[in-house]
Amino acid sequence: MNLLIKETAKIIRESQFLMAFTGAGISVESGIPPFRGEHGLWNKYNPEILDLGYYLNNPEECWFYIREIFYDFFADAAPNEAHLTLARMEQKGFLKSVVTQNIDNLHFEAGNVNVHEFHGNSKRLVCLKCGKLYDSSDFDFDKIPPRCVDDNEILKPDFIFFGEGIPPNAYQNSFADAEKTDVCIIVGSTGEVTPASFVPRTTKQNEAIVIEINPEETLFTNQITDIHLKGKASEILGKIGKHLF
Repeated sequence: MNLLIKETAKIIRESQFLMAFTGAGISVESGIPPFRGEHGLWNKYNPEILDLGYYLNNPEECWFYIREIFYDFFADAAPNEAHLTLARMEQKGFLKSVVTQNIDNLHFEAGNVNVHEFHGNSKRLVCLKCGKLYDSSDFDFDKIPPRCVDDNEILKPDFIFFGEGIPPNAYQNSFADAEKTDVCIIVGSTGEVTPASFVPRTTKQNEAIVIEINPEETLFTNQITDIHLKGKASEILGKIGKHLF
């Protein structure tokens, strides 16, 4: 493993355009469980609460659970060593962009700047009528659902629900960067969610070296991965960082 870590650091150091592609696994150590899998949120909550059609017809009911999951339960989550290492990699000029499936804002909180949020961000709320954006910290959520100050419409978290499309800018920027990536680091994504999983696959089609950091094998491992570093994201990235900084 130590030789692979050292080799990975060398590849990163020599890269021309390094991209990181992150999924739920990078935030598990920050106390945020994934939606899918054995300990996933959908084993506890009905996914219907994040279905756009159901939400529009039942916003009060949905907001009861949305508040519990995203604004009570996850409120104290903080970036872990994996997020912080990626931020340092960007600050040192190694990492050019992060494409994340996560909606937790932790990459920004860690210090990354060039982040494409493929599925949006729970820290923002949006009015579906006028499009006005709010910071979630502007609300205490004692009274739900939160409403737009301009037209009194119920606000929606600014991440994609089932039935919504990917934000156009995030989609276009993610694939534009994937086209010019020569090294892609996958962290904590199983490759099950499309179209997000096509981003690292696009880098491979353009002959990028794909480095995967995941505790177990995923849909990426035997298809596009060149180097699979098995283990926790914070531990592996922390070790890589020691060779870079």
